[in-house]
Amino acid sequence: MLSRFVNRLEEGLIAFFLGVMVIITFSQVVARYVFNTGAVWALELTTYVFAWLVLIGVSYGVKSSAHLGVDAFVRIFPARYQRWLILLGALLCCVYAGIMLYGSWDYWSKIYRFGIDTEDLYVPRVILEAFGGPDYKHTPVGIDRWVPYAALPIGMALLLFRFVQAAVQIATGKRANLIAGHEAEEAVAEAHAAVTSQEPHGRS
Repeated sequence: MLSRFVNRLEEGLIAFFLGVMVIITFSQVVARYVFNTGAVWALELTTYVFAWLVLIGVSYGVKSSAHLGVDAFVRIFPARYQRWLILLGALLCCVYAGIMLYGSWDYWSKIYRFGIDTEDLYVPRVILEAFGGPDYKHTPVGIDRWVPYAALPIGMALLLFRFVQAAVQIATGKRANLIAGHEAEEAVAEAHAAVTSQEPHGRS
C-alpha cells in the first residue's frame, strides 16, 4: 500500500515538474526572441523546479533500477556470493541516504528558522488580495526559501525509502541488483541470437 502510494507520488511529481519546466522554458524563449521581453522570476523558478525533478527522479531511478553502476568486482565472485555483496552495497546505500537525509533536514530547518526569501519569486497578487495582504505595488511579499528547498529532505526521504525497499527485495530474492541491467551484453546476445536464427534460412 505504501509502495503504491510512493509510486504514484513520484510519477505524478516527475510528470508535473517536467511539464512546468518545459512550459516555463518554452514561454521564455518565445517571449525573448519574438517579443523581446521576459519574466525576471522565470530562471529562478526553473532552477527550483529542475531541482525538484532531479531529487524526485533519483529515488524513482532506484525503484526502476535506472542508475548506472560498475559491478566488475562483484562479478569476480561466484554467483552464490554475489547476492550478499549486492545486499551489502544496498545497506551501505541506506546508510548514505540516511546521512543525506539528516544533513538535508538540518540545512532545511535552518533556512526555515532564518526566514530567508527567494530572490525573484513573490507571492502572486491574487493570493495577497484574497488573504488581505499588503499592497502588492508597494510591498511585494517574497516566497520563503524553505518552500522550494523542501525538495532536499523530501527527496532524501524518498531515496532512503527506495534503498530500504531495494535492500529488502534483494534479501528476499525479489530483486537481482540495484543498478541498471547490462544493456550492451543483452544487445549483443540478442543480435547473436538473431543472426544464428537466420543462418539456416540463408544456407537454404
